[in-house]
Amino acid sequence: MRKISKRAQEENRAGWLFMTPAMIIFVILVAVPVVVSLLLSFTKWNFLSGLGGIEWVGMKNFTQIFTADRKFKMALVNTLIYALTVTPISIILALLFAYMINDKTHLRKFNRLCFFIPYISSMVALAAVFRFLFRSDGPINLLLTQVFHISAVPKWLTDTSLCRIPVICVMIYAGIGFSLIVYMAALQSVPKELYEAATMDGAASFRKFVSITLPMLSPTTFYLCIVRLIAAFKAFSAINIMGVSTSAPSLVTEIYGNAFNSYKFGYASAEAWVLVAVILTVTVFQFWGQKKWVHY
Repeated sequence: MRKISKRAQEENRAGWLFMTPAMIIFVILVAVPVVVSLLLSFTKWNFLSGLGGIEWVGMKNFTQIFTADRKFKMALVNTLIYALTVTPISIILALLFAYMINDKTHLRKFNRLCFFIPYISSMVALAAVFRFLFRSDGPINLLLTQVFHISAVPKWLTDTSLCRIPVICVMIYAGIGFSLIVYMAALQSVPKELYEAATMDGAASFRKFVSITLPMLSPTTFYLCIVRLIAAFKAFSAINIMGVSTSAPSLVTEIYGNAFNSYKFGYASAEAWVLVAVILTVTVFQFWGQKKWVHY
C-alpha cells in the first residue's frame, strides 16, 4: 500500500476542514428536511396538534392524491401546461436573440444587459408589473380598446380560460436572460472553420444555422431544457402574486396551500414527493432521448 505523505495528509485535513461548515449546513437545511418530509408523507398530521398528533396512515395520502383529489389533478395539468409552453418558447427566443446579437452588432453589451436584468430581478416585482399590465383597466386592455377597437376586453386575471397567459408571459420574460447568456457562451465555442467551409460551399445563412449552429448547440439546448423544465415545475411566485393560485394553481401552490393554509403537513409532504417523482421522470426521459438528438 502506498504511504501517504505528510503534506498530502495536511492538505486532506485542510480540505475536510473547509468542507465541514458547508456539509453541516447541507445536513441541517437539506438532508434532514428531506428525510423528515419523506416520513411525514406516510402520516396524517395537523401542525397545530403538535408532534403528538402525528398519525401513521401508510399509503393513504398517495392513494387519495391519485384517486380523489381533483384539485391536485388540476394543478398537475396546469403545471404541465406551464412547463410545455414556457420551456420551448423561452429557449427558442433566447437562441434567436443570442444568434442575432452574437455578431458584431451595435450596443451588444447593452443588449445583453437588457436581456439579463429580468432574470436577476425579483420574480415578485416582475409578477406585480405584469399583474398591472394585465388588469381589466391596464395598458394591454387599453391598447386593445384604443388601437384595435375591441369593446369586450378579456379579463386576463379572472377568466379561468385566460389566467394562465399572464403567468406564462412573465415566466418567459424572466427566463430568457439566463438561456441567452448560456447560448452566447456556447456560440463562442463553435469553430469558425465550419462556417468558413460552408460559405465556400455556397451555403446560405439559414442553411448554416440549421446544419452547423443547431447541432453544435444541442448539448447546451439539452442542458437548458432540463433547467427550464425544472424551473417551470417549481413555479410559485408568479402564480401567487398574480392572484391566480385558485383558478390556475401549480403543484407548488397546491402544496403550499395544504401545508401552510390547511396545516395538512403529511398530505402536503406526499404531494411534494409526487412532484419530485414527476420532475425525476421528466429528467430521466430527457436523458434517454438525448442520444437521438444531442451532438457530441
